[in-house]
Amino acid sequence: MEDFIKKVKIGLKSIRVKLFLTLSITILLIIVSLVILNNTVLETFYTYSKERQLKFVYSKVNNYYQNEDYSIDLDSELEKIAIRNDFDILIKGLSDECIYTSNKDFYATFYQLGIKNRDSTEGKVLEKNDKMTITRVQDFRNNFTYVLLSAKLDNGYKLYVRIPINSIQESVKISNNFLYMIAGITILIAAIIVIVISRKFTGSILELNDIAKKMSNLDFSHKYRITDEDDEINELGKSINSMSDKLEKTIKQLKDTNIELEKDVEEKSKINEMRTNFISDVSHELKTPIALIQGYSEGLIENVNTSEEDRKFYAEVILDETNKMDKLVKQLLELMKLEYGKREFNNSKFNIVELEKEVVRKSKVMLEEQNIEINFKDDKEVYTFADDFYIEQVITNYFTNAIKNVKEIDGKKLIKISNRVNKKENKVRIAIFNTGNKLDKETRLRVWNRFYKADESRNREDGGIGIGLAFVKAIMNNYGNDYGVVNKENGVEFYFELKLADKQKNE
Repeated sequence: MEDFIKKVKIGLKSIRVKLFLTLSITILLIIVSLVILNNTVLETFYTYSKERQLKFVYSKVNNYYQNEDYSIDLDSELEKIAIRNDFDILIKGLSDECIYTSNKDFYATFYQLGIKNRDSTEGKVLEKNDKMTITRVQDFRNNFTYVLLSAKLDNGYKLYVRIPINSIQESVKISNNFLYMIAGITILIAAIIVIVISRKFTGSILELNDIAKKMSNLDFSHKYRITDEDDEINELGKSINSMSDKLEKTIKQLKDTNIELEKDVEEKSKINEMRTNFISDVSHELKTPIALIQGYSEGLIENVNTSEEDRKFYAEVILDETNKMDKLVKQLLELMKLEYGKREFNNSKFNIVELEKEVVRKSKVMLEEQNIEINFKDDKEVYTFADDFYIEQVITNYFTNAIKNVKEIDGKKLIKISNRVNKKENKVRIAIFNTGNKLDKETRLRVWNRFYKADESRNREDGGIGIGLAFVKAIMNNYGNDYGVVNKENGVEFYFELKLADKQKNE
Protein backbone atom coordinates (compact mmCIF):
# COMPACT_ATOMS: atom_id res chain seq x y z
CA MET A 1 0.00 0.00 0.00
CA GLU A 2 2.81 2.38 0.89
CA ASP A 3 4.53 1.60 -2.43
CA PHE A 4 1.29 2.34 -4.28
CA ILE A 5 0.88 5.68 -2.48
CA LYS A 6 4.51 6.50 -3.20
CA LYS A 7 4.05 5.74 -6.90
CA VAL A 8 0.88 7.87 -7.00
CA LYS A 9 2.74 10.80 -5.41
CA ILE A 10 5.59 10.44 -7.90
CA GLY A 11 3.06 10.21 -10.75
CA LEU A 12 1.33 13.41 -9.62
CA LYS A 13 4.68 15.17 -9.68
CA SER A 14 5.47 14.06 -13.22
CA ILE A 15 5.65 16.60 -16.04
CA ARG A 16 2.93 14.76 -17.99
CA VAL A 17 0.40 15.11 -15.15
CA LYS A 18 1.42 18.71 -14.46
CA LEU A 19 1.05 19.57 -18.13
CA PHE A 20 -2.40 17.93 -18.29
CA LEU A 21 -3.60 19.66 -15.11
CA THR A 22 -2.28 23.03 -16.27
CA LEU A 23 -3.99 22.72 -19.64
CA SER A 24 -7.24 21.48 -18.08
CA ILE A 25 -7.35 24.27 -15.50
CA THR A 26 -6.64 26.83 -18.23
CA ILE A 27 -9.52 25.47 -20.34
CA LEU A 28 -11.87 25.47 -17.32
CA LEU A 29 -10.92 29.04 -16.45
CA ILE A 30 -11.64 30.14 -20.02
CA ILE A 31 -15.00 28.33 -20.01
CA VAL A 32 -15.98 29.78 -16.61
CA SER A 33 -15.02 33.25 -17.83
CA LEU A 34 -17.19 32.81 -20.93
CA VAL A 35 -20.12 31.59 -18.81
CA ILE A 36 -19.80 34.60 -16.51
CA LEU A 37 -19.66 36.91 -19.52
CA ASN A 38 -22.74 35.19 -20.99
CA ASN A 39 -24.70 35.65 -17.78
CA THR A 40 -23.63 39.20 -17.05
CA VAL A 41 -22.75 40.93 -20.28
CA LEU A 42 -24.48 39.16 -23.16
CA GLU A 43 -28.06 40.06 -22.19
CA THR A 44 -27.07 43.69 -21.53
CA PHE A 45 -25.24 43.87 -24.85
CA TYR A 46 -28.23 42.25 -26.58
CA THR A 47 -30.65 44.75 -25.01
CA TYR A 48 -28.38 47.64 -26.00
CA SER A 49 -28.26 46.37 -29.59
CA LYS A 50 -32.03 46.02 -29.73
CA GLU A 51 -32.46 49.55 -28.41
CA ARG A 52 -30.43 50.83 -31.36
CA GLN A 53 -32.55 48.75 -33.72
CA LEU A 54 -35.74 50.15 -32.17
CA LYS A 55 -34.53 53.68 -32.66
CA PHE A 56 -33.58 52.85 -36.23
CA VAL A 57 -37.05 51.38 -36.88
CA TYR A 58 -38.68 54.45 -35.38
CA SER A 59 -36.62 56.74 -37.59
CA LYS A 60 -37.32 54.66 -40.70
CA VAL A 61 -41.10 54.41 -40.09
CA ASN A 62 -41.30 58.12 -39.28
CA ASN A 63 -39.56 58.89 -42.60
CA TYR A 64 -42.01 56.67 -44.51
CA TYR A 65 -45.02 58.57 -43.18
CA GLN A 66 -43.35 61.94 -43.32
CA ASN A 67 -42.30 61.74 -46.98
CA GLU A 68 -45.52 60.00 -48.10
CA ASP A 69 -43.73 58.17 -50.90
CA TYR A 70 -46.66 56.31 -52.57
CA SER A 71 -44.25 54.28 -54.69
CA ILE A 72 -43.32 52.31 -51.60
CA ASP A 73 -45.58 49.54 -50.33
CA LEU A 74 -45.46 50.62 -46.66
CA ASP A 75 -47.16 47.53 -45.30
CA SER A 76 -44.67 45.29 -47.13
CA GLU A 77 -41.69 47.29 -45.82
CA LEU A 78 -42.99 47.14 -42.25
CA GLU A 79 -43.55 43.41 -42.57
CA LYS A 80 -39.97 42.96 -43.77
CA ILE A 81 -38.69 44.94 -40.80
CA ALA A 82 -40.77 42.88 -38.37
CA ILE A 83 -39.73 39.55 -39.81
CA ARG A 84 -36.06 40.49 -40.18
CA ASN A 85 -35.75 41.70 -36.59
CA ASP A 86 -38.38 39.50 -34.89
CA PHE A 87 -40.38 42.62 -33.94
CA ASP A 88 -44.05 43.07 -33.18
CA ILE A 89 -45.09 46.39 -34.76
CA LEU A 90 -48.28 48.30 -34.06
CA ILE A 91 -49.21 51.70 -35.57
CA LYS A 92 -52.29 53.54 -34.31
CA GLY A 93 -53.97 56.40 -36.05
CA LEU A 94 -55.18 59.75 -34.73
CA SER A 95 -58.40 58.19 -33.44
CA ASP A 96 -56.52 55.36 -31.81
CA GLU A 97 -57.51 53.00 -34.62
CA CYS A 98 -55.11 50.29 -35.81
CA ILE A 99 -53.33 51.51 -38.92
CA TYR A 100 -50.89 48.56 -39.11
CA THR A 101 -49.92 45.54 -37.05
CA SER A 102 -47.41 42.84 -37.85
CA ASN A 103 -49.26 40.48 -35.55
CA LYS A 104 -53.03 40.26 -35.56
CA ASP A 105 -53.08 39.48 -31.87
CA PHE A 106 -50.62 42.24 -30.98
CA TYR A 107 -53.28 44.94 -30.62
CA ALA A 108 -55.41 42.91 -28.18
CA THR A 109 -52.39 41.49 -26.38
CA PHE A 110 -50.87 44.93 -26.11
CA TYR A 111 -53.90 46.36 -24.41
CA GLN A 112 -54.39 43.32 -22.23
CA LEU A 113 -50.81 43.08 -20.95
CA GLY A 114 -49.37 46.51 -21.39
CA ILE A 115 -52.28 48.86 -20.59
CA LYS A 116 -55.29 47.17 -19.02
CA ASN A 117 -53.36 45.02 -16.48
CA ARG A 118 -50.63 47.20 -15.08
CA ASP A 119 -50.79 45.27 -11.79
CA SER A 120 -49.44 42.12 -13.44
CA THR A 121 -46.55 43.93 -15.17
CA GLU A 122 -43.57 45.95 -14.16
CA GLY A 123 -41.68 48.29 -16.43
CA LYS A 124 -38.21 49.81 -16.32
CA VAL A 125 -37.54 52.86 -18.48
CA LEU A 126 -34.35 52.31 -20.45
CA GLU A 127 -34.42 55.52 -22.49
CA LYS A 128 -36.85 58.43 -22.78
CA ASN A 129 -37.15 61.71 -24.66
CA ASP A 130 -39.87 63.97 -26.05
CA LYS A 131 -40.70 61.68 -28.95
CA MET A 132 -40.20 58.14 -27.66
CA THR A 133 -39.84 55.96 -24.59
CA ILE A 134 -38.04 52.61 -24.45
CA THR A 135 -39.14 50.43 -21.57
CA ARG A 136 -38.16 46.96 -20.35
CA VAL A 137 -41.39 45.22 -19.38
CA GLN A 138 -41.65 42.13 -17.19
CA ASP A 139 -44.96 40.22 -17.33
CA PHE A 140 -45.03 38.16 -14.13
CA ARG A 141 -48.28 36.46 -14.92
CA ASN A 142 -47.13 35.00 -18.21
CA ASN A 143 -43.43 35.01 -17.31
CA PHE A 144 -42.70 37.09 -20.37
CA THR A 145 -40.10 39.83 -20.73
CA TYR A 146 -39.83 42.28 -23.63
CA VAL A 147 -38.55 45.70 -24.60
CA LEU A 148 -41.27 48.11 -25.73
CA LEU A 149 -40.82 51.25 -27.83
CA SER A 150 -43.64 53.79 -27.48
CA ALA A 151 -43.27 56.73 -29.82
CA LYS A 152 -45.25 59.47 -31.54
CA LEU A 153 -44.64 60.01 -35.24
CA ASP A 154 -44.43 63.44 -36.77
CA ASN A 155 -47.83 62.95 -38.41
CA GLY A 156 -49.45 62.26 -35.06
CA TYR A 157 -49.59 58.49 -35.36
CA LYS A 158 -48.48 56.30 -32.45
CA LEU A 159 -45.86 53.62 -32.98
CA TYR A 160 -45.41 50.61 -30.72
CA VAL A 161 -42.62 48.09 -31.29
CA ARG A 162 -42.14 45.10 -29.04
CA ILE A 163 -39.09 42.88 -28.88
CA PRO A 164 -39.21 39.74 -26.70
CA ILE A 165 -35.96 39.14 -24.83
CA ASN A 166 -36.85 35.76 -23.37
CA SER A 167 -35.11 34.32 -26.41
CA ILE A 168 -31.77 35.84 -25.41
CA GLN A 169 -32.10 34.32 -21.94
CA GLU A 170 -32.75 30.96 -23.53
CA SER A 171 -29.77 31.57 -25.80
CA VAL A 172 -27.59 32.24 -22.74
CA LYS A 173 -28.63 28.94 -21.23
CA ILE A 174 -28.04 27.10 -24.50
CA SER A 175 -24.68 28.84 -24.89
CA ASN A 176 -23.67 27.90 -21.36
CA ASN A 177 -24.66 24.28 -21.90
CA PHE A 178 -22.78 24.30 -25.17
CA LEU A 179 -19.72 25.75 -23.40
CA TYR A 180 -19.91 23.01 -20.75
CA MET A 181 -20.02 20.42 -23.50
CA ILE A 182 -17.14 22.11 -25.32
CA ALA A 183 -15.17 22.15 -22.04
CA GLY A 184 -15.59 18.40 -21.60
CA ILE A 185 -14.69 17.65 -25.22
CA THR A 186 -11.76 20.08 -25.11
CA ILE A 187 -10.39 18.54 -21.91
CA LEU A 188 -10.69 15.08 -23.48
CA ILE A 189 -8.91 16.25 -26.62
CA ALA A 190 -6.35 18.06 -24.44
CA ALA A 191 -5.68 14.83 -22.56
CA ILE A 192 -4.98 13.02 -25.85
CA ILE A 193 -2.81 15.91 -27.09
CA VAL A 194 -0.94 16.02 -23.77
CA ILE A 195 -0.27 12.29 -23.93
CA VAL A 196 1.06 12.56 -27.49
CA ILE A 197 3.06 15.75 -26.97
CA SER A 198 4.31 14.83 -23.50
CA ARG A 199 5.68 11.55 -24.82
CA LYS A 200 7.85 13.53 -27.17
CA PHE A 201 9.04 16.02 -24.55
CA THR A 202 9.13 13.72 -21.54
CA GLY A 203 10.92 11.07 -23.59
CA SER A 204 13.72 13.55 -24.29
CA ILE A 205 13.70 14.76 -20.69
CA LEU A 206 13.83 11.19 -19.36
CA GLU A 207 16.73 10.49 -21.71
CA LEU A 208 18.53 13.58 -20.39
CA ASN A 209 17.75 12.51 -16.84
CA ASP A 210 19.20 9.06 -17.51
CA ILE A 211 22.35 10.64 -18.99
CA ALA A 212 22.65 12.93 -15.94
CA LYS A 213 22.36 9.92 -13.58
CA LYS A 214 25.09 8.10 -15.50
CA MET A 215 27.23 11.24 -15.34
CA SER A 216 26.77 11.31 -11.55
CA ASN A 217 28.25 7.78 -11.55
CA LEU A 218 31.16 9.04 -13.71
CA ASP A 219 29.86 7.22 -16.79
CA PHE A 220 30.24 9.61 -19.74
CA SER A 221 29.73 7.05 -22.52
CA HIS A 222 26.12 8.10 -23.25
CA LYS A 223 25.38 11.26 -25.23
CA TYR A 224 22.07 12.95 -26.10
CA ARG A 225 21.00 12.40 -29.69
CA ILE A 226 20.70 15.84 -31.25
CA THR A 227 17.82 16.21 -33.75
CA ASP A 228 17.24 18.73 -36.52
CA GLU A 229 14.66 20.60 -34.44
CA ASP A 230 15.86 23.93 -33.10
CA ASP A 231 14.21 23.95 -29.67
CA GLU A 232 15.07 24.27 -25.97
CA ILE A 233 15.32 20.48 -25.46
CA ASN A 234 17.95 20.27 -28.19
CA GLU A 235 19.84 23.20 -26.67
CA LEU A 236 19.69 21.50 -23.27
CA GLY A 237 20.92 18.26 -24.86
CA LYS A 238 23.85 20.11 -26.45
CA SER A 239 24.67 21.69 -23.09
CA ILE A 240 24.49 18.28 -21.35
CA ASN A 241 26.79 16.76 -23.99
CA SER A 242 29.21 19.67 -23.68
CA MET A 243 29.17 19.41 -19.87
CA SER A 244 29.68 15.63 -20.14
CA ASP A 245 32.72 16.10 -22.39
CA LYS A 246 34.21 18.77 -20.13
CA LEU A 247 33.56 16.72 -16.98
CA GLU A 248 35.06 13.62 -18.60
CA LYS A 249 38.11 15.63 -19.64
CA THR A 250 38.42 17.26 -16.19
CA ILE A 251 38.03 13.97 -14.33
CA LYS A 252 40.54 12.34 -16.67
CA GLN A 253 42.95 15.18 -15.89
CA LEU A 254 42.29 14.71 -12.19
CA LYS A 255 42.91 10.97 -12.50
CA ASP A 256 46.10 11.62 -14.44
CA THR A 257 47.16 14.16 -11.82
CA ASN A 258 46.33 11.68 -9.07
CA ILE A 259 48.36 9.00 -10.84
CA GLU A 260 51.24 11.44 -11.15
CA LEU A 261 50.93 12.29 -7.45
CA GLU A 262 50.92 8.60 -6.59
CA LYS A 263 53.98 8.17 -8.77
CA ASP A 264 55.61 11.14 -7.03
CA VAL A 265 54.85 9.63 -3.63
CA GLU A 266 56.15 6.26 -4.80
CA GLU A 267 59.20 7.92 -6.32
CA LYS A 268 59.87 9.83 -3.09
CA SER A 269 59.58 6.58 -1.19
CA LYS A 270 62.06 5.00 -3.59
CA ILE A 271 64.32 8.02 -3.32
CA ASN A 272 64.34 7.74 0.46
CA GLU A 273 65.08 4.03 0.20
CA MET A 274 67.79 4.57 -2.38
CA ARG A 275 69.23 7.48 -0.38
CA THR A 276 69.55 5.13 2.59
CA ASN A 277 71.17 2.46 0.42
CA PHE A 278 73.35 5.10 -1.21
CA ILE A 279 74.68 6.34 2.13
CA SER A 280 75.25 2.77 3.25
CA ASP A 281 77.06 1.82 0.02
CA VAL A 282 79.17 4.96 -0.11
CA SER A 283 80.17 4.72 3.54
CA HIS A 284 81.20 1.09 2.94
CA GLU A 285 83.10 1.87 -0.25
CA LEU A 286 84.89 4.88 1.22
CA LYS A 287 85.81 3.11 4.43
CA THR A 288 88.89 1.43 2.94
CA PRO A 289 90.38 4.45 1.08
CA ILE A 290 89.76 6.70 4.07
CA ALA A 291 91.51 4.19 6.36
CA LEU A 292 94.45 4.02 3.95
CA ILE A 293 94.68 7.81 3.70
CA GLN A 294 94.48 8.11 7.48
CA GLY A 295 97.17 5.47 8.04
CA TYR A 296 99.66 6.87 5.54
CA SER A 297 98.98 10.44 6.72
CA GLU A 298 99.81 9.44 10.32
CA GLY A 299 102.94 7.71 9.05
CA LEU A 300 104.06 10.93 7.35
CA ILE A 301 103.29 13.02 10.42
CA GLU A 302 105.15 10.67 12.78
CA ASN A 303 108.08 10.20 10.34
CA VAL A 304 107.70 6.42 10.36
CA ASN A 305 109.99 6.30 7.33
CA THR A 306 112.70 8.90 7.18
CA SER A 307 113.82 8.24 3.62
CA GLU A 308 112.61 10.59 0.88
CA GLU A 309 111.59 7.66 -1.30
CA ASP A 310 109.26 6.21 1.39
CA ARG A 311 107.64 9.59 2.07
CA LYS A 312 107.07 10.00 -1.67
CA PHE A 313 105.44 6.57 -1.79
CA TYR A 314 103.17 7.49 1.12
CA ALA A 315 102.15 10.70 -0.63
CA GLU A 316 101.46 8.85 -3.90
CA VAL A 317 99.23 6.33 -2.10
CA ILE A 318 97.29 9.15 -0.45
CA LEU A 319 96.90 10.96 -3.79
CA ASP A 320 95.85 7.76 -5.56
CA GLU A 321 93.21 6.95 -2.97
CA THR A 322 91.97 10.54 -3.07
CA ASN A 323 91.58 10.36 -6.83
CA LYS A 324 89.71 7.07 -6.49
CA MET A 325 87.36 8.64 -3.94
CA ASP A 326 86.79 11.66 -6.20
CA LYS A 327 86.09 9.39 -9.17
CA LEU A 328 83.73 7.24 -7.10
CA VAL A 329 81.70 10.24 -5.87
CA LYS A 330 81.46 11.68 -9.39
CA GLN A 331 80.33 8.33 -10.77
CA LEU A 332 77.70 7.99 -8.07
CA LEU A 333 76.37 11.50 -8.75
CA GLU A 334 76.21 10.74 -12.46
CA LEU A 335 74.47 7.43 -11.75
CA MET A 336 71.85 9.14 -9.57
CA LYS A 337 71.09 11.64 -12.34
CA LEU A 338 70.62 8.77 -14.78
CA GLU A 339 68.46 6.73 -12.41
CA TYR A 340 66.11 9.64 -11.67
CA GLY A 341 65.87 10.89 -15.24
CA LYS A 342 67.68 14.15 -14.54
CA ARG A 343 70.16 13.71 -17.37
CA GLU A 344 69.30 14.90 -20.90
CA PHE A 345 70.67 12.88 -23.80
CA ASN A 346 72.20 14.45 -26.89
CA ASN A 347 70.89 11.92 -29.41
CA SER A 348 72.26 11.72 -32.91
CA LYS A 349 72.93 9.23 -35.69
CA PHE A 350 76.27 7.43 -35.54
CA ASN A 351 77.97 4.20 -36.63
CA ILE A 352 78.00 1.82 -33.66
CA VAL A 353 80.75 -0.29 -35.29
CA GLU A 354 83.16 2.67 -35.27
CA LEU A 355 82.39 3.20 -31.57
CA GLU A 356 83.13 -0.46 -30.80
CA LYS A 357 86.43 -0.27 -32.75
CA GLU A 358 87.45 2.75 -30.63
CA VAL A 359 86.71 0.90 -27.37
CA VAL A 360 88.76 -2.10 -28.55
CA ARG A 361 91.63 0.19 -29.56
CA LYS A 362 91.72 1.84 -26.11
CA SER A 363 91.85 -1.60 -24.44
CA LYS A 364 94.60 -2.98 -26.67
CA VAL A 365 97.25 -2.96 -23.93
CA MET A 366 95.10 -4.95 -21.47
CA LEU A 367 94.17 -7.44 -24.19
CA GLU A 368 97.82 -8.06 -25.08
CA GLU A 369 98.89 -8.38 -21.44
CA GLN A 370 96.35 -11.16 -20.86
CA ASN A 371 96.70 -12.77 -24.29
CA ILE A 372 93.00 -12.29 -25.02
CA GLU A 373 91.78 -13.06 -28.55
CA ILE A 374 89.17 -10.69 -30.08
CA ASN A 375 86.48 -11.93 -32.46
CA PHE A 376 85.01 -8.78 -34.00
CA LYS A 377 83.82 -8.19 -37.58
CA ASP A 378 84.14 -4.45 -38.21
CA ASP A 379 83.64 -4.36 -41.98
CA LYS A 380 79.89 -3.53 -41.90
CA GLU A 381 78.32 -0.17 -40.94
CA VAL A 382 75.39 -0.14 -38.50
CA TYR A 383 73.83 3.26 -37.84
CA THR A 384 71.96 3.86 -34.61
CA PHE A 385 70.23 6.83 -33.00
CA ALA A 386 71.28 7.63 -29.41
CA ASP A 387 73.80 9.60 -27.33
CA ASP A 388 77.17 8.24 -28.45
CA PHE A 389 78.90 9.42 -25.24
CA TYR A 390 76.73 7.28 -22.96
CA ILE A 391 76.59 4.35 -25.41
CA GLU A 392 80.39 4.34 -25.40
CA GLN A 393 80.26 4.03 -21.60
CA VAL A 394 77.92 1.05 -21.92
CA ILE A 395 80.21 -0.71 -24.42
CA THR A 396 83.28 0.16 -22.32
CA ASN A 397 81.69 -1.23 -19.14
CA TYR A 398 80.69 -4.44 -20.91
CA PHE A 399 84.11 -4.80 -22.53
CA THR A 400 86.04 -4.01 -19.33
CA ASN A 401 83.86 -6.46 -17.44
CA ALA A 402 84.58 -9.11 -20.09
CA ILE A 403 88.38 -8.54 -19.82
CA LYS A 404 88.19 -8.73 -16.02
CA ASN A 405 86.21 -11.97 -15.96
CA VAL A 406 87.53 -13.80 -19.04
CA LYS A 407 88.86 -17.31 -18.38
CA GLU A 408 90.88 -19.64 -20.51
CA ILE A 409 88.71 -22.31 -22.13
CA ASP A 410 90.19 -24.95 -24.46
CA GLY A 411 93.55 -23.20 -24.34
CA LYS A 412 92.40 -19.68 -25.21
CA LYS A 413 90.80 -16.58 -23.81
CA LEU A 414 88.15 -15.18 -26.16
CA ILE A 415 86.04 -12.04 -26.28
CA LYS A 416 83.52 -11.72 -29.10
CA ILE A 417 81.63 -8.58 -30.20
CA SER A 418 78.56 -9.03 -32.42
CA ASN A 419 75.87 -6.73 -33.88
CA ARG A 420 72.58 -8.45 -34.74
CA VAL A 421 70.24 -6.23 -36.80
CA ASN A 422 66.49 -6.78 -36.60
CA LYS A 423 64.95 -4.62 -39.33
CA LYS A 424 61.43 -5.78 -38.49
CA GLU A 425 61.64 -4.22 -35.03
CA ASN A 426 64.05 -1.50 -36.21
CA LYS A 427 66.55 -2.52 -33.53
CA VAL A 428 70.15 -3.72 -33.29
CA ARG A 429 71.37 -5.98 -30.46
CA ILE A 430 74.99 -5.38 -29.40
CA ALA A 431 76.40 -8.42 -27.58
CA ILE A 432 79.83 -8.94 -25.89
CA PHE A 433 80.77 -12.54 -25.04
CA ASN A 434 83.68 -13.76 -22.94
CA THR A 435 84.82 -17.26 -22.14
CA GLY A 436 84.62 -18.03 -18.47
CA ASN A 437 82.46 -19.19 -15.61
CA LYS A 438 78.67 -19.11 -16.03
CA LEU A 439 76.53 -17.03 -13.69
CA ASP A 440 73.82 -18.54 -11.52
CA LYS A 441 70.26 -17.13 -11.62
CA GLU A 442 70.64 -15.01 -8.49
CA THR A 443 73.85 -13.43 -9.73
CA ARG A 444 72.30 -12.68 -13.15
CA LEU A 445 69.53 -10.75 -11.35
CA ARG A 446 71.72 -8.94 -8.81
CA VAL A 447 74.63 -8.14 -11.09
CA TRP A 448 72.94 -4.86 -12.14
CA ASN A 449 72.81 -3.50 -8.58
CA ARG A 450 75.25 -0.86 -7.43
CA PHE A 451 78.36 -2.19 -5.71
CA TYR A 452 77.27 -5.78 -6.14
CA LYS A 453 80.18 -8.23 -5.91
CA ALA A 454 80.25 -11.96 -5.89
CA ASP A 455 82.20 -11.71 -2.65
CA GLU A 456 79.88 -10.09 -0.10
CA SER A 457 82.88 -8.97 1.95
CA ARG A 458 83.81 -6.74 -1.01
CA ASN A 459 87.47 -7.47 -0.76
CA ARG A 460 89.39 -4.95 -2.86
CA GLU A 461 91.75 -7.58 -4.16
CA ASP A 462 88.86 -9.78 -5.38
CA GLY A 463 87.81 -7.17 -7.89
CA GLY A 464 84.07 -7.76 -8.48
CA ILE A 465 81.70 -6.14 -10.93
CA GLY A 466 81.31 -2.79 -9.09
CA ILE A 467 79.29 0.17 -10.40
CA GLY A 468 79.70 -0.21 -14.17
CA LEU A 469 76.71 -2.45 -14.84
CA ALA A 470 74.46 -0.18 -12.74
CA PHE A 471 75.37 2.53 -15.28
CA VAL A 472 74.27 0.24 -18.12
CA LYS A 473 70.96 -0.44 -16.40
CA ALA A 474 70.27 3.28 -15.78
CA ILE A 475 71.13 4.31 -19.37
CA MET A 476 69.05 1.54 -20.97
CA ASN A 477 66.08 2.30 -18.68
CA ASN A 478 66.17 5.91 -19.84
CA TYR A 479 65.96 4.74 -23.44
CA GLY A 480 63.44 2.02 -22.68
CA ASN A 481 65.60 -0.55 -24.45
CA ASP A 482 66.20 -4.18 -23.55
CA TYR A 483 69.43 -5.32 -21.89
CA GLY A 484 70.63 -8.37 -19.98
CA VAL A 485 73.00 -11.28 -19.54
CA VAL A 486 72.74 -14.90 -20.72
CA ASN A 487 74.90 -17.96 -20.21
CA LYS A 488 76.45 -19.45 -23.34
CA GLU A 489 78.16 -22.80 -23.92
CA ASN A 490 81.66 -21.68 -22.86
CA GLY A 491 80.98 -18.41 -21.09
CA VAL A 492 78.72 -15.42 -20.56
CA GLU A 493 77.20 -12.86 -22.98
CA PHE A 494 76.06 -9.36 -21.98
CA TYR A 495 73.85 -7.50 -24.45
CA PHE A 496 71.81 -4.31 -24.98
CA GLU A 497 69.60 -2.97 -27.78
CA LEU A 498 69.46 0.35 -29.66
CA LYS A 499 67.10 1.91 -32.15
CA LEU A 500 68.31 1.92 -35.73
CA ALA A 501 68.76 5.23 -37.51
CA ASP A 502 66.47 5.99 -40.48
CA LYS A 503 69.19 5.33 -43.00
CA GLN A 504 69.84 1.84 -41.63
CA LYS A 505 66.10 1.11 -41.48
CA ASN A 506 65.60 1.84 -45.16
CA GLU A 507 68.53 -0.25 -46.34
